[in-house]
Amino acid sequence: MAVQISPSILSSDFSRLAEETAAVSGPDGADWLHVDVMDNHFVPNLTLGVPVVESLGKATGVPLDCHLMIEDPDRWAPQYVEAGASSVTFHVEAARAPVRLAREIRAKGARAAMALRPATPIEPYEDLLPELDMLLVMTVEPGFGGQAFLDIMLPKIRRTRELIGRHGLQMWLQVDGGVSSSTIERCAEAGADVFVAGSAVYGADDPADAVRRLRAQAQEATASAAWACGH
Repeated sequence: MAVQISPSILSSDFSRLAEETAAVSGPDGADWLHVDVMDNHFVPNLTLGVPVVESLGKATGVPLDCHLMIEDPDRWAPQYVEAGASSVTFHVEAARAPVRLAREIRAKGARAAMALRPATPIEPYEDLLPELDMLLVMTVEPGFGGQAFLDIMLPKIRRTRELIGRHGLQMWLQVDGGVSSSTIERCAEAGADVFVAGSAVYGADDPADAVRRLRAQAQEATASAAWACGH
């Protein structure tokens, strides 16, 4: 299965967003741009919204992966598709009708993804998996960039990958939080194939090279991972 790298613009210079997106574009560059949307209610931080996503979509050819850390995603998520997002992730803890919401996101032409906070187990949502294109396992508490990776999430990543395999689904498994050169191989071995990296990319002298290096590490770990042997 293909490894994908999604640099988080939360760690970029917001005063130079167009340049920062260009810094990870190009051949072997970012597969996605991860856009963290926070409302200062679901999480204690405030970032950006629909107008910025619209502007980003015009400034880059890299598809936008919008992660909504907001209350009432049932109301707001479809607007991010209309603004140009190619993938929209809502938190199951905030969604009132996750199946309906996932179907609406898909109907509008984007990939539908569901995120789980560290303390939220995957098992109660097993029946929802066929409605999704991607599942996001948070490997830090959502709300701020630059946090340390939570190793206790690795078993959850493995269990999630097992559930995906059990149902024969071709869905992606994303991890977000503390992903770096020292943690990405463990995530890949556990079952992740889409990696959000903020500080590890935008804190590097050469962000594009950081993307390539992270992808190479994840690809190597995936090639020898037990979960990937049958794919």
